[in-house]
Amino acid sequence: MPQKECPACAQALPPEEDDDFSLTRWITLSLGALLLLLTWVLPLGKIAFFGFLTSYLLCGYDVLLRSVNNVRRREIFDENFLMTLATLGAFAIGEYPEAVAVMLFYQIGERLQDYATGASCGQIVKLARLTPVSARVLNGTQETDTDPHLVQIGQVIRVRAGERVALDGQIIRGSGSLDLSALTGESRPEPAFAGKHIPAGSISLDGVLDISVEKTYQNSAIAQIIKLTEEATAKKSKTEKFITRFARIYTPVVVGVALALAVIPPLFIASQTFHDWIYRALIFLVISCPCALVLAVPLSFFGGIGGGARQGILIKGSSYLEQLARPYMIAFDKTGTLTKGVFCVSDIIPQAGITQREVLETAVALESHSNHPVGKAVMQYAKEQAISSKVLPEVREIAGEGMVCADKTNIYLAGNARLMKRYHIAPLPHVENTCVYVAENGRLMGIITLGDQLKETAQKAVTMLKNGLVKRIALLSGDTQAALKQTAQQLNIKDAYGELLPQDKVTLLEKFIAAAPAKQAVIFVGDGINDAPVLKRADVGIAMGHSGADIAMESADVVIAGADPVKLVTAVRLAQKTLRVVKQNVLFALSVKAVILLLGVFGLANMWMAVFADVGVSLLAVGNALRPLYFKQ
Repeated sequence: MPQKECPACAQALPPEEDDDFSLTRWITLSLGALLLLLTWVLPLGKIAFFGFLTSYLLCGYDVLLRSVNNVRRREIFDENFLMTLATLGAFAIGEYPEAVAVMLFYQIGERLQDYATGASCGQIVKLARLTPVSARVLNGTQETDTDPHLVQIGQVIRVRAGERVALDGQIIRGSGSLDLSALTGESRPEPAFAGKHIPAGSISLDGVLDISVEKTYQNSAIAQIIKLTEEATAKKSKTEKFITRFARIYTPVVVGVALALAVIPPLFIASQTFHDWIYRALIFLVISCPCALVLAVPLSFFGGIGGGARQGILIKGSSYLEQLARPYMIAFDKTGTLTKGVFCVSDIIPQAGITQREVLETAVALESHSNHPVGKAVMQYAKEQAISSKVLPEVREIAGEGMVCADKTNIYLAGNARLMKRYHIAPLPHVENTCVYVAENGRLMGIITLGDQLKETAQKAVTMLKNGLVKRIALLSGDTQAALKQTAQQLNIKDAYGELLPQDKVTLLEKFIAAAPAKQAVIFVGDGINDAPVLKRADVGIAMGHSGADIAMESADVVIAGADPVKLVTAVRLAQKTLRVVKQNVLFALSVKAVILLLGVFGLANMWMAVFADVGVSLLAVGNALRPLYFKQ
């Protein structure tokens, strides 16, 4: 069969470990369950055997086939072999309903274990959609829509306001500002002007830009993020299923003991017969069937998954829940994760002889004519302060620089350092954060600084995590180191790494993973498109699932709806409770089985006791497994 390809990048995908549990398989399993019930209830006499056998084959033929194939590959001792041996043993001693029921329960448990897994390539497909389906190529004065894959280095493309840049290049004409959040995660707009190099995936917020292409699509910034996502996915190994790990030890021990039980006593004790001890060994195998674990372990995990879903926490599989319960380090993205991701005025710094109100009134009069995010932040702050806008004539916008009002007697300015330089206003005080310089008639009036607000629950979440839940907390961001330092101080986080591109985050996270103790997880929490590679590379990737973060949510192992950081604490505590329930179920099931298996060795256990050791323990364990479903913070 030909290998599947990713529709986003046309690269071969790794072969799937297991085929999807198809509708046909569900139908055969349902038929097997129905036939078991009818055969068990109806008085069919001797032909009941054929009903049970047919039901058994409908429910477990794939397990039987996997067991045979594993034996051929010399990979004998797994859960498939144990289920095959135990159920065939039940058939051999005439316990047909038990054999079929055990196989049916096993299949249900396996399906629950696999239910939450998603498609491996969906997030890459969506990521690829960030690239426009066509690029507007200039040929003299004519514009031609062209597939970005076909555009060559040196050709010129035109990007209008509100459009996404299709290919990496250098601006040769035009100016404005750019939204680079898809690549850096940073909400601050970047100025765009002739001579500036800009990456594919960025958005022109204003102005028309003519760009000379410097890289083909295959080498563009967006293509590199897609590649990183694929590589990170490939590096991330799956946690082995609990039953598989358990069966590697449990199965050979049980089989060995059963074989010894069947052979050794009649060989060395003259009064004993092979018939009696083989029968006893088969009862021993039926008692040893791990049905309680097969049901209770995945149901415990899915009780935890269901409990999370009730509180807006989507956990995509039991392996992630297990990892989430053992956190060593949590690394946060900043913008949109711990902060609101929108600009707000943090300070107004007036020059000598000028009040803050005068600075703000002048800025409002100009920014009221702008749709720029910075202008909107200034207007929102003015509204909160009840500052009304005075009327200025002929206000115009210089793309990528700011707002200007020049009449016969006055010149008012509100914009960045480039605008101030254009009108020969110098020197300018150095400001680390995003700011708006406000000037009047060639003189600087003041500076309005802007920052990103912390979410209301961010401080509480970090404090709770530090209170015994996690060893280390770090901030990883595409923002400037100065802006990141301010956020880190507010949250009392010592490890803060700024000015990181997506590949830098992946590299840094891999260092954290290498330094983490065995069996402890490094968790990354993010929300942006640029976080997709690092979310996939983390032991557990958690996305804050607010609007606009589809790629992050698809790439993540856990999605927190509503973007409340405190829900991260809930997720960790829920995972830890679930793992405790799993351990309780395992200990309970093994303890009961150990006692009855010991009784079976001495011939003191009958099939009723075997049924209790299997079905009875299963029911009790399943009842305990439901507890995480009702977990509350």
